[in-house]
Amino acid sequence: MSSTQTTSFFSLSIFFIFIALFLYHFHFQSQPSSPDASQTLPPNSTHHGTPSRRNYIVRFRHYKTAAHHRSYLESNLRSRGWHWIHRHNPAAKFPTDFALVSVEDSVKDGFSREIQALPLVKDVHVDMSYTRGLLHKDRTHKGKAGSFVDGKKRPGKIFTSMSFSEEPYRDGDDAPPHCSFTRNSSVKLGRQLFMQKSQVTSMFGAEDLWAKGYTGAKVKMAIFDTGIRADHPHFRNIKERTNWTNEDTLNDNLGHGTFVAGVIAGVDAECLGFAPDTEIYAFRVFTDAQVSYTSWFLDAFNYAIATNMDVLNLSIGGPDYLDLPFVEKIWEITANNVIMVSAIGNDGPLYGTLNNPADQSDVIGVGGIDYSDHIASFSSRGMSTWELPHGYGRVKPDIVAYGRDIMGSKISKGCKSLSGTSVASPVVAGVVCLLVSIIPESDRKDILNPASMKQALVEGAAKLSGPNMFEQGAGRVDLLESYGILKSYKPRASIFPNILDYTDCPYTWPFCRQPLYAGSMPVIFNATILNGMGVIGYVEGPPTWHPSDEVGNLLSIHFTHSEIIWPWTGYLALHMQIKEEGAQFSGIIEGNVTLKVSSPPAQGENPRTSICVLQLKLKVVPTPPRSRRILWDQFHSIKYPPGYIPRDSLDVRNDILDWHDLEDEYFPEEIEKLRDDVMYTGLGLAIFAEWYNVDTMVKMRFFDDNTRSWWTPVTGGSNIPALNDLLAPFGIAFGDKILNGDFSLLGEQSRYASGTNIVRFPRGGHVHSFPFLDSSESGATQNVLLNSDTKPNSPILGFTEMGQGRVAVYGDSNCLDSSHMVTNCYWLLKKMLDFTSTDTRDPVLFSHSVKLDTSLYEDDNQLPSRRTDVNFSTYSVVVGKDLICRSDTRFEVWGTKGYSLQVRGRTKKLPGYPLIDLGRGLNSSLDTSTRSNRIFNTRNKVDSFGNTYLGLFYGDELDAPKLVGINWLVPAVVAASGFLLLCFWRIRQKRRRRRKGSGSGRLSTLL
Repeated sequence: MSSTQTTSFFSLSIFFIFIALFLYHFHFQSQPSSPDASQTLPPNSTHHGTPSRRNYIVRFRHYKTAAHHRSYLESNLRSRGWHWIHRHNPAAKFPTDFALVSVEDSVKDGFSREIQALPLVKDVHVDMSYTRGLLHKDRTHKGKAGSFVDGKKRPGKIFTSMSFSEEPYRDGDDAPPHCSFTRNSSVKLGRQLFMQKSQVTSMFGAEDLWAKGYTGAKVKMAIFDTGIRADHPHFRNIKERTNWTNEDTLNDNLGHGTFVAGVIAGVDAECLGFAPDTEIYAFRVFTDAQVSYTSWFLDAFNYAIATNMDVLNLSIGGPDYLDLPFVEKIWEITANNVIMVSAIGNDGPLYGTLNNPADQSDVIGVGGIDYSDHIASFSSRGMSTWELPHGYGRVKPDIVAYGRDIMGSKISKGCKSLSGTSVASPVVAGVVCLLVSIIPESDRKDILNPASMKQALVEGAAKLSGPNMFEQGAGRVDLLESYGILKSYKPRASIFPNILDYTDCPYTWPFCRQPLYAGSMPVIFNATILNGMGVIGYVEGPPTWHPSDEVGNLLSIHFTHSEIIWPWTGYLALHMQIKEEGAQFSGIIEGNVTLKVSSPPAQGENPRTSICVLQLKLKVVPTPPRSRRILWDQFHSIKYPPGYIPRDSLDVRNDILDWHDLEDEYFPEEIEKLRDDVMYTGLGLAIFAEWYNVDTMVKMRFFDDNTRSWWTPVTGGSNIPALNDLLAPFGIAFGDKILNGDFSLLGEQSRYASGTNIVRFPRGGHVHSFPFLDSSESGATQNVLLNSDTKPNSPILGFTEMGQGRVAVYGDSNCLDSSHMVTNCYWLLKKMLDFTSTDTRDPVLFSHSVKLDTSLYEDDNQLPSRRTDVNFSTYSVVVGKDLICRSDTRFEVWGTKGYSLQVRGRTKKLPGYPLIDLGRGLNSSLDTSTRSNRIFNTRNKVDSFGNTYLGLFYGDELDAPKLVGINWLVPAVVAASGFLLLCFWRIRQKRRRRRKGSGSGRLSTLL
């Protein structure tokens, strides 16, 4: 080897090592070691040798520059251990209404006391994280996978399945699509070639508007997603790309943001978008690991307001409507005349699974249908649930659009087919962009707003024949009908829905299955007021009921409504009852409800007023005998958020949070009233219970890296101590076993799934027992000692008379819950109701062999006890509250539409608890020993194509994301390459020296 070659080889090796060190240094320079340097610091972090800390959003009462807010805090806070976090993003040049600070846990209490006293500070919240997963068919697991896998919490904020599927399942498939995070292993997205793909634009007649010259021109469309490539060939008008994450790229490395943009504004002939000339503003708010934080959204939202976006699409969401900074910023976005379109969620077919922010009345919430106009089984169902603590839910989604097998753009080029409400949302967003462009630019802000656009969409929608209103809303979006409405639109107010026909089944289900009658509980319906006249409006005087004939006077309607309508929307609740004089009436009542709305005039205008009309059509029947009437208890429910309420069946490992369940305590007055009604007036009582075991609940806790706290169940599958208090006057009580097994009764094969046992029951009652395994902590030990053939009998079903009434109890309610039902027990429910209501006794259920000669009894100190380590008053409408009839005893609604009223909102002071609980999270004791760096957690999960380093190796990205190592992988590879070259050079050098030495020896011998 020549000297020149040797030098060149050595230089190349040194060059490789230098490049590796440069890349490594560059990467960590972009992630500063000091928490007050950049927002790229992990929001909740712990470094070895440094105190554990968390990031908090400090909201101010006014918009000021970031420098002004920082100066204000530094001048007024004496506490040490907190640091200002710079947010280097495009919003930094505009005034802001919040700060992001990092606070050491050791000084959190002192910091919270100080900051509460500052007059310009509105409130403080943990910087919440959002994690979105790819929705795809899971070939190995049945059921949905969400925030939990095999009972273990995934990193990130608790979320619901929200995205898309490249292999959409059909209604006849074995299982629905599942939500899964990408992890530090390869992801294989199922692919399927679909022949003769339909253009979704042609399904809505977009060509007709294109022919008229309407193509979305001069409409500013904000797409909050995973980014987009600047040179993508499918888009002719990408105006701006902004990055709000802690990753140094503007590109889309997942394909979601590109696909959404393609549905809205793509120009490729194979996958056309609705509004090809729309101006695209791509907001990259999710990392390659599909993680985002509230603070990123707040900055991005502020920038969207400052840059006057017209339309905003948000194909994400989750169940947590208590992230107050996020929700209130949504209101501010729409109040600034930005039309927001959002996916309703992929948690169908269960009801009450709407995602936030699509569940908000000022947001256009979109559900999904297939090309046969059937509701997609993945599409979330209404009603909205965030109002339930205070009243009744609303009709949602607002509209539905095609969300199966929709064609859109790939990351680099070409088209693909996806499914999900994340796909249906941009379909409607594209329709909205097209509709905005039909209004002359000079008139848009006077005519178009979130309310007027929603009016055009819901009034023009085509109602589908099969689904009910909580599945389809107003129906399938109809572009041409909405176009006709907007072309002649004059600002006005309206009510949605504007027709309430309780004879129209199945559309008004469940109301159409329950006729009104005198003496019943009020039937409540909560409608939405849409005010297209202005962002703020007022209800002028009380609503009025106008019956169409004399019969209509038998209807009594009590109204509750928004006094102030903001932003753009309010509510009108109807509490409907039949008067006593209508006890024998059978027929139809029709009429109209009218409501007058006013809005402040624009400059030079007269005051704007509008009369809203809601058409009513109700079916009335004569009052049935008492034995035919059933009252379901829906007033003692606790749901997520804010508490950890576990599932009824512990076999469900991937969906352990129960969104809606009957877990609350009972007022003493309720217990006394129920006892008297059963004993002295013949009321029948049927109770379905569930498991409750304190040791098991303690074992079920999990550490949430988002709130940096331990979550532990508030109660069990049911609140057995509360039920035992309710049943105590009848001598009945449940135990703390967790029973599982199969049994047969009345010819029905049934599964007892994590049910409880009966430990008290009065003599003379009929009790059925079966041999089950006890899977509770104490029961598991006993099971080891027992032979599998000698499982003890456990009482689970009981019937007894009590005074003039009758009581039936059963220890498992999972058989009534369609979400995770193994076998249903509707047959048993009917038998129980037959007994409690009409004293009809099945001979098998009431055979002499199951009649108790002596009472079942267990001492009080052996009954399940309440947890003493959980502040149950945080979640209860009963504990620590007064029973006030005809009043909302849970919270004071102080003008925030029911938000900010539970623990995470930090606005309601609980006895003995501070007003601002900075990130303690829910139900929890803090464990700092298990804290981990948030950024490293997410980086370990995934790092897709398109990162700065991978650009060295790949000129073009594949459409499906590949997963690689963490961010030091590329520098390590480069360094290793340089090291190997250096080693190879040294070996060659040694060989060269040996050859020189042996050559000299041979020469000397010859001489």
